[in-house]
Amino acid sequence: MTQRTLRRRMIAVALAACSLVPVTACTAKEPTSEPTQSASAQQPSSSNPMTSPSVTASVKPAEKKADPNPAVASFDPKAHALMEGPDSPDRQIGPPASQGNKQFSKAPAGKGMERYLSRKISWHGCGDFQCAKVLVPLDWDDPDGPAITLALKRKPAESSSKATLFINPGGPGGSGQEMVDGFTSAAFPNHDIIGWDPRGTGQSTHVECGPAKTMDALFNLDASPDDEGEWKSLVEGTRDFARSCRAHSGQLLDHISTIDTARDLDYLRYLVGDNKLDYLGISYGTFLGATYAELYPGRVGRMVLDSTVNITNHDTVNQIVGFDRAFGDFATWCATQKDRCTLGNSEAEIRKATLDFLNNLDSHPLTVDKRVLTQSLAATGIALFLYSGKDSYPYLGASLHSAMEDGNGSYLLTAADLLNGRSQNGQWETIASAFPAISCLDEVDFGLAYVRKEWPKEAAKAPTLGKALGMMPTCEVWTAHPTDQPYLTAPGAAPILVLGATGDPATPYEQAEWMADQLKSGVLLTWRGAGHSAWELGNQCVKKAVEGYVNNGKVPKDKTVC
Repeated sequence: MTQRTLRRRMIAVALAACSLVPVTACTAKEPTSEPTQSASAQQPSSSNPMTSPSVTASVKPAEKKADPNPAVASFDPKAHALMEGPDSPDRQIGPPASQGNKQFSKAPAGKGMERYLSRKISWHGCGDFQCAKVLVPLDWDDPDGPAITLALKRKPAESSSKATLFINPGGPGGSGQEMVDGFTSAAFPNHDIIGWDPRGTGQSTHVECGPAKTMDALFNLDASPDDEGEWKSLVEGTRDFARSCRAHSGQLLDHISTIDTARDLDYLRYLVGDNKLDYLGISYGTFLGATYAELYPGRVGRMVLDSTVNITNHDTVNQIVGFDRAFGDFATWCATQKDRCTLGNSEAEIRKATLDFLNNLDSHPLTVDKRVLTQSLAATGIALFLYSGKDSYPYLGASLHSAMEDGNGSYLLTAADLLNGRSQNGQWETIASAFPAISCLDEVDFGLAYVRKEWPKEAAKAPTLGKALGMMPTCEVWTAHPTDQPYLTAPGAAPILVLGATGDPATPYEQAEWMADQLKSGVLLTWRGAGHSAWELGNQCVKKAVEGYVNNGKVPKDKTVC
């Protein structure tokens, strides 16, 4: 979900909640964070917060020495240590895929990589910005094959441009173009700001998984199976979805991994004429940035990775734990706000009331017009509010009050739709299809039997939201092989600034500590605050540190706390 879209929609939800529930004394304050989900090679996720159990993959050493400045957009797996897992036992891998319903482009004139290296970006005006379409190979290892399109948007520097700052809002599947619309470029006056829709997403050549009814069917599945019958229904539902994605997207599904996008990013850097990449990535965008740094360490300029995913072998804290912690922070706040939140008198009381409500929805969902608020959708709606930290607490309290006391689940369902990518008209944004498609190429999966055995243990780590957030074993039954994933250390890269918020619901703070430690040049900056994105929600201490680093190369002291 992008900044502009989230802000517009969250304001509508907040106003509606305020007008309905008299116990909530609130104003429609514009949120500053966006709900981006995270995924990494070690921690599977889904296009909502429902997650499979985390797994630990082994590491295979590199077979040869890596070149810190390889040819543009190149990647040699043998030059990197690789994450290793099992051979994805339950994936539905058939014969080589056709093009499906996707219409690819012809490669530009020429031969080999010269087809692309000789090209330039042709910008045109689009409102207050400049926009462009760029061709890239469907398969970077076959530049003579079909091409796909990347959509870009640029906000020119306010003063003389010295470099370009590429930005990514996360997802995977968030629109970088839309991120540009609301991005505070004044913080970086000497940088052109460029956001692009990564391959598989947005206005670029994007993944399609079928009509709206296909997407509705996926998100209406019972993602918290209580018995073998429910488990089998969940598996069959995700299998059907995976097959539909293959039928509609064809070969595109095999070429939208984060490595593919990192190679695109290196090509875009080349096209704008920058020798080094300046980059700011949020949530999944940190995985993309760290992957770029691993592949091209000599070309890393000033890189900021905010609200980091888990790139390590640690699996003690995962996303559902983060959401459950954040809900505890909300419950603590709610218990002290007698005139603004009436869900209970203590954190424990509010947790129990919410858990009872969610458990009851499992067998008695709330009717909302012609739809229903299920247990999983309600938990997803709760998660949406937690992304914005304390600013959203009154709205979350109002929405829960409305559902729990009045039987009105419309506000939680609207919130779940926003996070899942479902529009008010019932259509689905491309992120809903792109997220699983990209994630399943990036992720190690250990098979359905492992998921079935381990998921209850993972859910138990998050006693209020864990079971309700559920799981989606989509990657276990996906129709494409996982991509070889490098073990990300980026030796030889310039300092990489890693931001972490202590109260981050979607990417728990420990993951920032782990990433900063694993990246050889990682520098950790901590914000003591709640919400997803220290850069967007954080205080002046955070903002000044980031601005000083990107604008002037001033690297903050490692382990600085704001």
